[in-house]
Formats: sequence, structure tokens, C-alpha cells
Amino acid sequence: MAFTTIPGAIKPLVLLVEDDLSLRRALAFSLQIEGYRVELCDSGEALLMLPPPVRPACLVVDQRLTGIAGLDALAVLRARRVNLPAILITTQPTPSLRRRAAVLDVRIVEKPLLDAELFAAIAEELAR
Repeated sequence: MAFTTIPGAIKPLVLLVEDDLSLRRALAFSLQIEGYRVELCDSGEALLMLPPPVRPACLVVDQRLTGIAGLDALAVLRARRVNLPAILITTQPTPSLRRRAAVLDVRIVEKPLLDAELFAAIAEELAR
């Protein structure tokens, strides 16, 4: 699901937080092919040290990170009033995790990341 950019327009940024190097590289490559600018973080702590990205931007954060969990990092950002669209990627989310994500206005995309589900979710979140 590629999008069309207007010449001179800023491409949307995807800030990807994933501690698995192979998955981080693969997702970054795929996102770039889809036409996104991509910035990478390998931990929730690294994400929290960055200045908030300028829109258009979407956060894609793995739940199971080394150190602070993905949703916990997003909760800190929300407390700081960083209300960028956010997607949490995880395997088998519990009902409790789903409720917490809903309260934080964070969409969940379940692993394994098949087809174009993640790309469609990013496009939908950026369009909101």
C-alpha cells in the first residue's frame, strides 16, 4: 500500500522501535520501499531520549523490548503530551494490554507481521 507524494512534500516519518536487529533492518527496508522516511531506535529508553518527531510521523513500537516495554514507553510519551499516532507490535496481546493500549490511543498490530497489515495501519494512523 504505497502512497503518492506531492513533489516537494515531506514524506511521512516512521519512528521504528525494535530491539531485534534483523527485524529492525527488514522493517526499515520495507518501510523505505513504501516511501516512508525511517528513523530507528533499539530500545524504549532510546525513544524517550529523542526530541518528539515533527508531523507527519507515526511511532511503531515493539512491546517486548529489552528494558522498558513498548507500551510503557508510549505511556511516558503520552504523559509528556506527545500524541503522535502510535502502533504497538506484539504477539498474542492480553486483554489487559489491549485495554491499556486503547486508553493511550495506541493501535495494536499482531505479529507475525503478514501481508501489508502494518503498512495499512501506518497509512490509516497518519490519515487520522
